[in-house]
Formats: sequence, structure tokens, C-alpha cells
Amino acid sequence: TDRLMERIAPPSTELTDPFWDATREERYLVQWCTACDQPIFYPRVVCPTCLLDEALEWRPSTGAGVVYAASVQHRPAYPGLADQVPYVVVLVDLDAGGGDDRTVRVMSNVVECDPSTVRADDVVVLAWEPLPDGRNLPVFRPAP
Repeated sequence: TDRLMERIAPPSTELTDPFWDATREERYLVQWCTACDQPIFYPRVVCPTCLLDEALEWRPSTGAGVVYAASVQHRPAYPGLADQVPYVVVLVDLDAGGGDDRTVRVMSNVVECDPSTVRADDVVVLAWEPLPDGRNLPVFRPAP
């Protein structure tokens, strides 16, 4: 849709390239430290827990999450999205991909619903919005 092309394409750096490359295949990767077995979000050059840099890897997330907090935006943060208000910005506790119940908290949007209905503790699943350069922006939708 037209809305998808109005998103600002996030920058990709050497550090975040693995994450953004995976989005081309609609896969969500979470950075992990193998030394202290901790998920890391946002991506970093060293583990914020043990400060090692040689033990970082990427693991796939299932895309399952729970809304931690939600805020409906009635004024767009970016003028190109003026015709999309209201929209909801959320903090989601997302499956960290470790095969257990650990999560990472990410900021995103919940789409495919009335923004005013999104609440804390709502279960959400990963969805994707195409970006002009072939990457996909991870967003969420209410779980079926």
C-alpha cells in the first residue's frame, strides 16, 4: 500500500547488517552473548552484561510477543505519516530466541487493528512492512 512506502527506511550499519539482511527473508534476529547467555537488544558491539565482544551471535525469534505499553499517536512523529494518524506505538516483550521464556523489549507499531484497542498484556505476532530497498520493517499485529 502507499503507507508502506512512506516509512522512513532505517539506516543499516556493519553492526546491524545481519538483522536487516534477515528482514529481507522476514526473519527477526536477536543478538545474544554466548559467554553469559544473555539476549541483547538493541544490537551492540560488546555485551552490556559481561563486556565481551568476541562472543556475540544472532538467533532467530519466533516473533511472538506481549505488549508492555502502548501509546496512540494523534500527531505524526514524521510529516510523511500525517495521513496515517492515529497509529499506535508500542513496547513489546518479544521472544528472544533462546528456546526459553526470555524476552527483549522492542519499540514498534501494532497494525491491522483499531489503535485505540491496543492494551498492555495484549498478545501480538510479528508482521512485516516492505521497505523500498527490499528490507522489511518488523511491526506487530494482534495474535489470532
